Amino acid sequence: MALDRETRDQLLDMVARFVAERLRPIEAEVAENDAVPETVIAEMRDLGLFGLSIPEEHGGLGLSMEDETLVAIELGRASPAFRSVFGTNVGIGSQGLVMFGTDAQKAKWLPGIASGETVTSFALTEPEAGSDSASVQTRAVRDGDDYVLTGSKRFITNAGKASLFTVMARTDPDAKGGAGVSAFLVPAGLPGLHVGKAEKKMGQQGAHIHDVTFDGVRVPAENRLGAEGEGFKVAMQVLDRGRLHIAAVCVGVAERLIADCVAYASERKQFGQPIASFQLIQAMLADSKTEALAARALVLETARKRDADQSVTLEAAAAKLFASEMVGRVADRAVQIFGGAGYVADYGIERLYRDVRIFRIYEGTSQIQQLVIARETLRRGG
Repeated sequence: MALDRETRDQLLDMVARFVAERLRPIEAEVAENDAVPETVIAEMRDLGLFGLSIPEEHGGLGLSMEDETLVAIELGRASPAFRSVFGTNVGIGSQGLVMFGTDAQKAKWLPGIASGETVTSFALTEPEAGSDSASVQTRAVRDGDDYVLTGSKRFITNAGKASLFTVMARTDPDAKGGAGVSAFLVPAGLPGLHVGKAEKKMGQQGAHIHDVTFDGVRVPAENRLGAEGEGFKVAMQVLDRGRLHIAAVCVGVAERLIADCVAYASERKQFGQPIASFQLIQAMLADSKTEALAARALVLETARKRDADQSVTLEAAAAKLFASEMVGRVADRAVQIFGGAGYVADYGIERLYRDVRIFRIYEGTSQIQQLVIARETLRRGG
């Protein structure tokens, strides 16, 4: 549901103040400790951030896609690890349930997801199924009123804290590609479900990814999400929305970096004058600003199309491709503008440079986005 302008402005102002007053001051601490403080996570729950996209009847804010992207842009002005705390609840960890869940499934799980009491995780990627997500090998074999899940998943965000997984598993071993894949709601703590240690990563300290293994995990058949064999459809529709959300976060990070560059370049003096007066510095700022504006426009236009119930598979992929590549270039220029100060940890620029690199990989690599865009363009005839 779209908020009225006054309510939306109040929400965006609240998020902006939370980012400026609570999140940005502790970015270095979170990176050093590789953990977001529990007090801050509790504040996120109180602000309703875990339920941005959950319908109001299930305790969430029920934001439209446009409103959600505007909130994501504001959240992007802080280290991406903060958004990751609740990002799966807002996106890939909940939207399959919102789109395909039965009334009973929604009533059981969505209120807890919206409040943040239930942390969700989306388990699609496997050791041999990353970009080729249709090659899922985790098996789900029907046994009476249960399915028995066996297999492993890789790089699963929030798995260490998740109490509910959306798991893609193959129910028909003879079907080709995604046709034999089904989706399941799998509560944490079931016998045979094991979560590995957190991986050491290049960036986004404070956000954690894990391997998850399923060793004969019995899941009630009533926990299947959608019809048998619809799992790939569930995943792709969830990813459409997730890609748009990530694109919006990229815009927010880029806008923050540009503001930091402007402030630094206006104060830093060389040859007796602020470096902001040098045309080559201005050129980098101009390129960054132009690209960030273009990404913002594409994200918001695509969000409005989705809110109008138009297919946005192509546009969401384009937004994610452009915005994630754009923020990488902006971060690189930021290091260049800051010079040596951008390479050391004091200013946080090198941290953001590392943080944004993952945006070109998860929710589908840039190369996968290119394939989606080309396929959809050919299908549409131009």
